[in-house]
Amino acid sequence: MTPRPVSTPTDVRPAYHLVPPPSAGVLPTTTRFPAPADLSRVQTASAPVTLRYDFDGGVGKPIEDAGGGHELRPLGQNGGALRLVPQGAGLAVAYPDRCTLTRERDCPRAILEGQRDDSLNPGRRTLRYGASVRMTQGDLADGANVVQKGYSVGGVSQFKLQVDHRQGHPSCVIAGQRAVIYRAEPRIDVADGTWHDLECKRTESRLTMLVDGVPRASVTVPPALSVANAEPLRVGGKGPARGNDQFAGEIDNVFLDIGA
Repeated sequence: MTPRPVSTPTDVRPAYHLVPPPSAGVLPTTTRFPAPADLSRVQTASAPVTLRYDFDGGVGKPIEDAGGGHELRPLGQNGGALRLVPQGAGLAVAYPDRCTLTRERDCPRAILEGQRDDSLNPGRRTLRYGASVRMTQGDLADGANVVQKGYSVGGVSQFKLQVDHRQGHPSCVIAGQRAVIYRAEPRIDVADGTWHDLECKRTESRLTMLVDGVPRASVTVPPALSVANAEPLRVGGKGPARGNDQFAGEIDNVFLDIGA
């Protein structure tokens, strides 16, 4: 038997064309997660942790990591709002434009914030965290925080990724409960209107900043330095209130690896 040739009708499209794209648009501003009932002593991660946020679910779904948990909520003040915008085959988060108002207290502000989760405290474990960002020179300011947990002052402890100053330099920051801040900052301007992958890597005694997969700066850190705090994971600023080191531009592919 001679097999008959099989042809594809001209009006048939591949299956992926039948799946509607994720919905872009404004993320409705909501309220903070309620404080946990148990406010006991701060703990650290007891097992490896891996989080990935690609923001591709669209405006109609909670912002959760790839495993379906660790929700982030949009918070804003003074009319500040976040938008999901097309990026490649998916979406990215667009933050409010850099504010030019005379009084900073009147500026629109918006961030993403999780809830207290001590399993995201690395303690002294190895740590990787970062995100992809797109910024222009008009997005720069003295403070533009990308990803952080905790604060670098007041004995709180912190890990943070930021793009600070008018030079557009990205930097990685680690701080323990003592008043010493460790920063790895390369002399590279990433505010050029294109996407850049930024990564911070803490080993036992070193903090390294990678830009687009290439190590660009590093600093020695004490092996005993521990990062553990009761603060939530935040993306785009240290909070929605005044003086929050508001990020301007777009963020995608946020990740966190502890002890992995």
